[in-house]
Amino acid sequence: MENQYRKLKGKIQIMGDLECLTGLHIGASKENIEIGALDSPVVRDQITREPYIPGSSIKGKLRTLLEKASPNLLPNRNGGTERNPVMRHECSDVDPAGSTPCAKNCPVCRLFGSTGPGERNQNYPARIKVRDLSLTNRQDLEKIDTGLFLTEWKFENGIDRITSAANPRNIERVPKGAIFSFSLIYDVEDAEEIKPDLENLNLAIRLLDEDSLGGHGSRGYGHVKITPKNIEGRLTDFYRGMPETKLSVQTLSEDDIHKLKAFFASQEG
Repeated sequence: MENQYRKLKGKIQIMGDLECLTGLHIGASKENIEIGALDSPVVRDQITREPYIPGSSIKGKLRTLLEKASPNLLPNRNGGTERNPVMRHECSDVDPAGSTPCAKNCPVCRLFGSTGPGERNQNYPARIKVRDLSLTNRQDLEKIDTGLFLTEWKFENGIDRITSAANPRNIERVPKGAIFSFSLIYDVEDAEEIKPDLENLNLAIRLLDEDSLGGHGSRGYGHVKITPKNIEGRLTDFYRGMPETKLSVQTLSEDDIHKLKAFFASQEG
């Protein structure tokens, strides 16, 4: 199977900032219920107690947006339950020759991976890895007096349209202006596929800028802006300590993507 012989040519690291343009809520489970406590707290680092953004939240949102923007890709897998289905697209079969996973030709699954089921239970590991995002401007948030540590309260009140009964609740949010470090790693397996893969990744990032991250997006939460600032292509020899084995660019523009593709292509053969 081709999946067993996916050679690693190198890696492309994309680093930058994610800025919260409105309050952001990515929830954590509550261990106990206390009078006057938050109804819906945010996820926090267990050591520093700083709020952070799980890489899985970013990766899942990017995948969903790219899937919706890709023509001819229909949801075919239920990631929820039978009662509450959550449909998504995920390749699971191989081509008629029985050797190449269909995921390799899928713009979504080639980047974000796919798993069985299927007669051959064919898995296709993701080419990208998204790191957890850590807070970088803690000092700015410490100046805000909210009664919470680096976050804010958001009080809401649901009204029953029939009885007019109120249902007050409070939600913890990372406040507007919080900045997190963004880091994503792309595994280079084929220089010819760098261009379409990075273009699709850039499309998903730009769509996220106009969408929302986390919960309650339809109510104004989770408007974020991702700004890539340093993109570095590294051949596998870079990790062996060999010089002249990396290339740095600043953006995911067409010209910079072409430079990265040419850099890796020049090392093939």
